Amino acid sequence: MSAFDRFLGDSPLRVLIKLIVISFLVGVVMHAFGWSPFDVLYGIRDFFLDIWNMGFRAIERFVGYFLLGAAIVVPAFIILRLFSYRR
Repeated sequence: MSAFDRFLGDSPLRVLIKLIVISFLVGVVMHAFGWSPFDVLYGIRDFFLDIWNMGFRAIERFVGYFLLGAAIVVPAFIILRLFSYRR
């Protein structure tokens, strides 16, 4: 078995026949669902954009919670430090 055959996993002709059959079956399934290759690409793009936007929304929510808590904790900390400083 040559290096090229090992790379492909079989003889080039058999690999070509397998790819033709699988491509045909995938094409039939995609046609049955009404999908086009662009629909698949747009779906992948939208998936990553949703993850990107969700990540920034999560950071925005974290910062909002942090500032909300800091509005209470920091003044309380300063007041407690002032009272303990007098002693």
